[in-house]
Parts: sequence; C-alpha cells; structure tokens
Amino acid sequence: MRTKTLLLAASALTLAAAPVLADEASDHGAKVSELVVTAAPYAVSLDTVTTSVNVVTREQLDVAPPAGLGDVLNGLPGLRSTFYGPGASRPVIRGLSGPRVLILQNGVGLVDASSLSPDHAVASEPGEATRIEVLRGPSTLAYGGSGIGGVVNVIDDRVPSVRPTNPVEGRISGSYSSVDEGGAISGGLKLGKGPVVIAIDAVHRKSGDYDVPSNPVSRQLAERDGVSPAPDGEVKNAGVEMDAYGAGISYVADNGAFIGLSAKRTDTTYGVPYPQLLAPDEDQERVSIHLKQVRWDLRGESPVDLGPFDKARFSVGYADYQHAEVNVGDGEVGTRFLSDGTEGRFELVQREAGGHQGAVGAQGLTRHFAALGDEAFIPSVDIKEVGVFTLQRWDRGTWGVDAGLRVDQRRLEADLAGRPNSAAAQTAGVDWSRADPNQSFTNVSASVGVFWKPAQDVFWALSLSHNSRAPTEFELFADGPHGGTSSYELGNPNFSEEKVNSLEGTFRWTPEHGRVEAHLYGARYDGFIEEVPTGAVEDGLPVFQYRQTDATFHGAELEATYDVWHPGEGVLAVGGMADWVRGDTDQGAPARIPPYSVAANLTWASPAYDAKLEVRHVGEQDRLARFELPTDGYTLVNASASWKPPGQEGLKLFVDARNLTDEQAREHTSFLKDIAPLSGRSLRVGAAYSF
Repeated sequence: MRTKTLLLAASALTLAAAPVLADEASDHGAKVSELVVTAAPYAVSLDTVTTSVNVVTREQLDVAPPAGLGDVLNGLPGLRSTFYGPGASRPVIRGLSGPRVLILQNGVGLVDASSLSPDHAVASEPGEATRIEVLRGPSTLAYGGSGIGGVVNVIDDRVPSVRPTNPVEGRISGSYSSVDEGGAISGGLKLGKGPVVIAIDAVHRKSGDYDVPSNPVSRQLAERDGVSPAPDGEVKNAGVEMDAYGAGISYVADNGAFIGLSAKRTDTTYGVPYPQLLAPDEDQERVSIHLKQVRWDLRGESPVDLGPFDKARFSVGYADYQHAEVNVGDGEVGTRFLSDGTEGRFELVQREAGGHQGAVGAQGLTRHFAALGDEAFIPSVDIKEVGVFTLQRWDRGTWGVDAGLRVDQRRLEADLAGRPNSAAAQTAGVDWSRADPNQSFTNVSASVGVFWKPAQDVFWALSLSHNSRAPTEFELFADGPHGGTSSYELGNPNFSEEKVNSLEGTFRWTPEHGRVEAHLYGARYDGFIEEVPTGAVEDGLPVFQYRQTDATFHGAELEATYDVWHPGEGVLAVGGMADWVRGDTDQGAPARIPPYSVAANLTWASPAYDAKLEVRHVGEQDRLARFELPTDGYTLVNASASWKPPGQEGLKLFVDARNLTDEQAREHTSFLKDIAPLSGRSLRVGAAYSF
C-alpha cells in the first residue's frame, strides 16, 4: 500500500497545483480590487489597506486539506500553526499566538476556550466558511486589544444577507488522504424565492494516526533525556473525528436590509500525541479531548437616515461550549472546561462624503467559564466586557489617512473562596487567600496611518498604533495540573494590562500582470505576559509559570507574483514569499518563535486546468528560550492540480501531493514539536461541485 502511495505521489508531481491559500490569480489579465470585510465596517479595497491583510475564498477552501484553522492558514506570510496534533491548531501571527490572536465568527467572538491553551481546538471549522480574512497590525483595532497580534475572521453565510440568484444553490466537496487514511466531506444549500432565504450546511472529517518519515521523537529530545525512541514511523493517538452542522433563515428586503437567525452544533473528538519510546512508562496517560458547542447567531443590517449615518448593522452570538480531557485507557475524565456566554456588536456606518468614510460602534461580552474535575486548575470566572470604537478614513486620491480609537472595560470575577496555596504558588510568592477575586482593566487602543499613492499601481503606507490587552483568566488564576498539555500551570493575580506600541511600513505594487507586497514592522511591549518553564516539578509535571516582562518584536514579510506567459486563455505565473520575525524579552528569547521561511512557486491557470508546484524552506531555530530545544530546518515540495471537465459546469476534480520528498519537518511554534512532527509524504484526491 505504501509503495503504491509513493508511486501515485511521484506521478502527481507532473500535475502540480496552485497552493490552497495563494492569492487568487488574475482573471486573464483583468485587475479586480477585492473588498475587505473585516478591516473596517465600511468598504476598503485590498489594494489600499494600510497594513497586512490576506483573504481566503470559498473556492480555495473547497480544495484545502481538511484541518484545523491554524493548519489551513499555515504558510501565509507571517503565519504558522500551534499544531497540537491534527485535532487542535490555532494561527500564530508574527510570532504571537493564544489570546493575542483573536478568532471571530462573522465579526464576534467564538466564546470557546481555544485562546487559553494550545490543546484546545477552535470551535469553528474552515470547511464552514465562505471566506476567511486575516488581519495583522493596526488594522485589528476595531476588535480591541485582544487582537494585539492579529485577527482571523471566519465568515460564513449561515445567516443569508442577500437573495440567491437561483431558487436553489449549493456546493459539496469531498476528499481522501493517504497519510492518515482521512476522509472529509462538506456542503451547503441555499433556498430562496422572494424575501425568505434558508441556508443549510454541514462538515464531516475523520482521520487516524498519521505517517512520518522517522520516529516521532526528535533527536534533540532523545539526547537530552537519554531515551530511546521506538522504531515507528507513525504518530499515534492522533485521530480526529469532527462533525459540524447548522441552518439559518433570513428575511431579505428589496432595499438590501436583512435580519436572520442561525443555529450550529460542533462535535469533535481528537487525540493528543504522546512520546513513543522503547520501554515507555506504563503509567503514562494518553489523553483524548471531546469538544462540543451549540451556537446561535442573530444578525441584521438596514439602511438608515440618521444624521451622518446611512447604514446600521448588528451581530449577536450565543454559545454553550464544553471540553473534556479524557484518559484513553480507562475513560476517566480528568478536567472539563465549560464556557457559555453572549457577545454582540453594533455599528453605524457613515455615508461617504468627499473621500471621507467612517463608522462608530459598540461591542459587549458576558461569559461564564469553569473548570471541573480532580485536575480543575482554574476557578470558575465570570467575565464582562464592553467597548466603544470609531474608525475614520480620508482618501484624497494620491494620499490619505486612516485613524481609529477604541476603549474597552473588562471585568473578571473569580471564585477564590477557600482556594489552597500549592507548593508552586508558595515558591512563586502567590497567596490565593490575599488575591483579589475581582479584577478590572481599562484598555485604550488607538492607531493612525498615512498612505501615499504616487502612481495608480503604487501604494505606500506608514501606521502607528497603541494597543492594550487585559490578562486572561488562565494568566491570572491558573494553579494546578493540566492534563491536555502535561504540565503544571501557574498564573499571577497581580498582573497589569499588557501594552504595546507598534510601527509598520507597507509597500504594494500592482502592475497589470503582477503584484508585490512588503511589510516591515516593529513592536515594543510593556508588561508582556509569557508562560515559561521554571525547571521545577509539581505533581510529577513540569511547572510552567506566567510571567510579565518587557519585550520587543520586529520582522518583515514579502510576497510577489508575476504572469510570465499568456498563451490563449491560460496564464503561467511565478511567485514567492518570505517572512522573518525576532522577539526579545527581559528574560531572553521568547519561547516558540518561528524561524524564517521562504517559498517559490510556479502556477498555471486556465478555464479547464489549474496547477502549481511549490518549494518551501523553513530555517532552523537555535535562538531559544530557557529549557527549549532547537529545531532543524526543512524543505517541503508540494504539488497539486485541478480539472474542470468540459460540459460539467461547477464540477472540479483535484489531486494534492504534499511533502513529496518525505522530509522530516517540525513546527517550532508547536508545544509538541519534539514528539509530533508534520506528516510525511501524502496524496489527497477529491472533488468539488457547486450549482
């Protein structure tokens, strides 16, 4: 079976295919300026955004590998994945992750627990989305200080906002992958004739343990700990089974106003990989995680005539989330995380006048979080947040200004009554009997950007921003063993707000047959919160303590594409990208900072065929935090292709070959990098159909 897979993968090299998340190819030379939904409540062109934005379309997602959100976005400039096995991944943006990367569903929060720990999966599946927008830098201001590193907005059409062109419209896609014997299927249906529109969608994916080129345990870990890896080329306890399905109904008026309600259920079970060693400890626990969420969304928009405003919109989401960490051997639940709450957002959009656009808005959140069980290492916490903001843009043709201001008030009320002081807390000087259970933080964020367009296809921008983030409940109140991460975690109730001042320069060149975009940025943090190992052991687990220091981050991103040949209706293009980031704190290098990466690609696009060959190199990382192990560099060769059969409108068949040279690759941003590398050589085949 493996030999057959290798032959199929090798033959797929001749097909090649566009990378799933590459920028959309030009329509045979025609230039279209795509609008960005997330950057502001008013329309902003992707070519004139003052900072860095990427858009992933539904067409790209149809052929994307079925995976978590972080893994799907991994490889975009400045983005990596936390990769806690195939079941859990969040985006790492410019070296920042966790609570500094805000993940939204249609502009409001997920009300899950994914930002609190890398083993917690995101309760939103990329297969549900109609598009995904990724924002970095000052463009995140509209969503508050919690997006201090970046914002990822998963946009779906479960609450329809426009009437369908036809009474029945739909899509379906499915694929099978060899490396993990994984299968996935997703689809959606929209029904409407007149003002009432109904939408239905569903996603299912299932995969098992996956193949790797050598034993999952890294050479560095084996040498440091004096252990012997088992002779096995498979990452075990890595299976995933996920189901998500939902439906919505809207009333869409003739004037474009709409109001609608939707419901969605997500049910996921996934394993956490473990070290595979000769003569392993028989008592070693293997953990499986069961995640469930039910979510309701109410959204609407309407034209208004209210002073300077001509449009109003709102979005409210309620979610009931639970997450259980289960011992695979006996089925015992170690810890259950519960999170339920409501987040809402309201915006008034100004009518455009002489190149001036603007909006004001408010956002509110109320959430209850609790951890239950013998390993409940955090008390129950009630969280309330309210924020107000304004965004303004002046475009004078050859130059312009973007500006924004947001103020948030966040309150956390924890149940600390009778909480004992652990040995780790006593060593760190934390006394829970004296800790304030009621924490309040006021966060102010502001930005200003100036841009200059000396020619039609040239754009320069310089943006300055200040952001403030309140500590999370984990960072403030954690104290105990966490089975999902196999560590003992300790917070600090005396933390202050995390503040950052950042500067970013942007250059964009968009000639008729190409595109070049570059970003250079730097950020200085006051009160940077980081979870670091102390070297101590508590309850048989290494102690990780949240600490607050000063920090600086700086880096660069570059991406480019150019059409080199236009035979008939086809386009042959070359492209590439590069990114690099460096971080420093008062305690040295931060943990899990991604090394540099560079990539080159060759693409073919035509009405019937799309194809691409890509080579991506990721450098070694030997600039390390305390107790962190280095990671070797690697080079991946990927190829895939798609075909639209003649006479079968809407049908696309595709093949996707990953890691053709079967290279061992470890993601330095992953907590599990030394026991769970990325997958080996893989072939995936599938089909997508829209009607």
